[in-house]
Formats: sequence, C-alpha cells, structure tokens
Amino acid sequence: MAKVEVKQLLEAGVHFGHLTRKWNPNMAPYIYMERNGIHVINLYKTVAKLDETNEALHKIAASGRKILFVATKKQAKDIVADKVSKVNMPYITERWPGGMLTNFVTIRKAVKKMASIDRMKKDGTFMTLSKKERLQVDRLRAKLDKNLGSISEMTRLPGALFIVDTMREHIAVKEAQKLNIPIFAMVDTNCDPRDIDYVVPANDDASKSIDIIMEQVTAAIADGLAERKSNKQEAPKKDAPKKEAAPKAEAKVEAPVAKAAPAKADDLTKVEGVGPKAAEALVNAGFVTFADLAKGDAEKIKTILTEASSRMAHLDPTSWPKQAQMAADGKWDELKEWQDNVKGGVE
Repeated sequence: MAKVEVKQLLEAGVHFGHLTRKWNPNMAPYIYMERNGIHVINLYKTVAKLDETNEALHKIAASGRKILFVATKKQAKDIVADKVSKVNMPYITERWPGGMLTNFVTIRKAVKKMASIDRMKKDGTFMTLSKKERLQVDRLRAKLDKNLGSISEMTRLPGALFIVDTMREHIAVKEAQKLNIPIFAMVDTNCDPRDIDYVVPANDDASKSIDIIMEQVTAAIADGLAERKSNKQEAPKKDAPKKEAAPKAEAKVEAPVAKAAPAKADDLTKVEGVGPKAAEALVNAGFVTFADLAKGDAEKIKTILTEASSRMAHLDPTSWPKQAQMAADGKWDELKEWQDNVKGGVE
C-alpha cells in the first residue's frame, strides 16, 4: 500500500477546517494555524494519525472481524458506498437506524425479514398473495433494502466503526462507546476528538478530501484481508506430516538443554470488547495468549487498561476471561453464539 504524502492531502483540500468561531478547543493539537477566519489542519499530524489508523484497521481485517462504515451526509455517502463495497465491508449511508448496535438482535430480525421475502419470491408463495398484498410486501422489501441492505451479511456486532463526521453521527458514536467498540473517524475542527479511539484530523465536508482518506483506509483493509487469505492457504502446508529423520548416532557429549520457546501471541481482539489498543496493553502486561487471559482477574485487567490509557477506562473486562477460556479450548462456535447473544461482550 502506497503511503499518502502531505502534497496529495494538500491538493485534495484535507487541510481546510471550519470557521474559527465554530471550532472545538479539543482540536487545538491538530490545528496548524488560522487563515482568513478559517482553521487550517496540520497535515503532518494527519499523515501520522492516518498511518496509525491504517495499521489498526489492517489488524482488524486480518483477524476476520467486520468494520462498519457510517457516512450519511450527501458528500460522503456515494464515495463510501463505492469504496467500501469493493472490500466487502458493511456500511450505513442512509439514516442511522436507532439501536443499530445496542439493539442489534432486532435489526437482525429486520434483515431476516428481507431474506424471507426473497424466499417467498423464489418458491412462488409471493404470487399467491393478492395484488394489494404484493404491493405492500414490495414496498417493505424496498424500504428494508435501502436502509439495511448493505449490512445484510453482518451477522454479529462489528469489530470497529469508521465514521465520517462525528457531529452528524453522534448517535453511532454513543452506541459504539456503550458497547466498547473501537471508533475510527475523520474528525474536523468542529468535532470533539476525545470520544474517538483513532482520530484522523481532516476536512469531512469536501468530497475530494473524503475520497483520498477513504482510498487509504480501504487499501489498508484490503491488505489485511489478503494477508488473512494467504495465512489460511499456508496453514494446510504447515500441518502436512513431516518425514521422519534418520536416528543420529549417540553423541558422547551431552547436548545443552534447549530453552522453551516463548508462547506465540494469540489474536486477543477475537474477544468481544477487546480493541487493538486494549490487546496491545494486555500483551505488554503479560496476557499473551487466550489461556493467559482466561486466568486473569477482571479487576486487575481493568487496572492495566486504565494505566495504559485513560481512554480505555470505560471498558468492562468482566466477561473477557470467560470468552478467552472458550477460545483457548477451541470452542469457536460456542464463543460466536455467545457473542451474538450478548451486547458488546457485557453480560
């Protein structure tokens, strides 16, 4: 993936912020200067934050989790739908359905309703209805497809959210915070970056600015998906039986005892509620594998997260050892079923 340069961002108008009177003071670290009553965003910080965001999204995509994109404003909806559909990720470009995340079970029922209508049309049941009923069903199908068609394949809560304009999508931000879902976002000078886990300071009103940021983000996700695919293909090769080596002659001198190899780190983000930053903090604290996390104490984990970053103080790790135990035992179907029925990993 080619790294974006400051010159490219400058040409796309990523540096243009809002009027100085509309600014949010918490955006001060990302503002370079004020010119003609408009704040100018520091593009060097945009490049650094974009690299950090891309790395985190790459890891989430490689782990097999979905990333939900939210962009309902006119300038962004078509760009987001076009770019995101190419990497097969879910997106919301119409009105945000209230309770999309916090009441995900009900949203899934609406998606299943859409699938049942499609089955009715295939098996001929649809034609047995009266003309008026068929018209009503068609209208319902069109409405559901418009609002939820892009998330029809999202069978569980997403691993992360990417938002364009957090001011407009404030409900999505609140729902993600409640469920401990990591939030990535394009943040303009009138937004509050404290609510966002991965901030990309950028102009969220210009279509060119949105286009170049989305191009970089989706490229990182595509790389993550490609890595996951290659790892799956390599796995059977590693499991192939090796030829037995011929027995060596007994050595007179005793060989030194080999040290045990360090345990291979597990992908802790597969535990519902654990984002990339939380996983990094846990690994640094010695929770390298699912088995390590399963033995952990929720209070101790909470302390580790809070000390690592005040932004992770709201996380609730109560169910993490339970989930980690299922993962360590290889009970992936049981874990997935549990995660589907529990909101954000909080019982």
